[in-house]
Amino acid sequence: MTVYFIGAGPGAADLITVRGARTLAAAPVCLYAGSLVPRELLAECPADARLVDTSQLNLDEIVAECVRAHEAGQDVARLHSGDPSIFSAVAEQMRRLDAAGIPYEVVPGVPAFAAAAAALKRELTVPTVGQTVILTRIAQQATPMPPGEDLATLGRSGALLVLHLATRYVDRVVDELLPHYGAECPVAVVAMASRPDELILRGTLADIAAQVKGAGLVRTAVIVVGRTLGAEQFRDSHLYSPERERHVC
Repeated sequence: MTVYFIGAGPGAADLITVRGARTLAAAPVCLYAGSLVPRELLAECPADARLVDTSQLNLDEIVAECVRAHEAGQDVARLHSGDPSIFSAVAEQMRRLDAAGIPYEVVPGVPAFAAAAAALKRELTVPTVGQTVILTRIAQQATPMPPGEDLATLGRSGALLVLHLATRYVDRVVDELLPHYGAECPVAVVAMASRPDELILRGTLADIAAQVKGAGLVRTAVIVVGRTLGAEQFRDSHLYSPERERHVC
């Protein structure tokens, strides 16, 4: 058997990959985060699949479900929101599976920041304006940030920042970024990206905190900060330039 860590995407059920949907449809056991994964995706599971909502389970209990399936010779579809490569807690699960000798594979998904960029109709990397995107979060009591990865330090780069799990602390975000980006720096907040209740807030570091509080946003949103959000006058890329030398094979 194999445990498949599947990126379920940002929320819309049809944003799971074809590979992810096929893997889900073939697995007799599905572990899913009920608070984040759309219920519509569970319709892809086999009719007799064992469905386990992990939103109230701890790590030991989740791994125990995988061990149980392993002993029964059953594949497991482990559904995670977004893409498993960032802020998904799959690393600790894979470490436990390695120790237990249980094989696993990872099926990538559409990450929340990509869905947010799509909702904003923006390319996050624009020629001569910004070519770097930093995906990060801010320190909370449960999980502190490693040395050198605090928001004030990252802000010195001037790169486009995408902050996950930070809307509850929007005042801190603004305070730490203002010295580096300035009050007029464009900011967008996208909540529930790709879902029917998607909400987009656009503003600057000067007014975004008030907008977030007014909308009552505290979770399931990303904050995007950087000059590329407002870029209009920029040079065309070299990729499609008529001056670029092209070779025909």
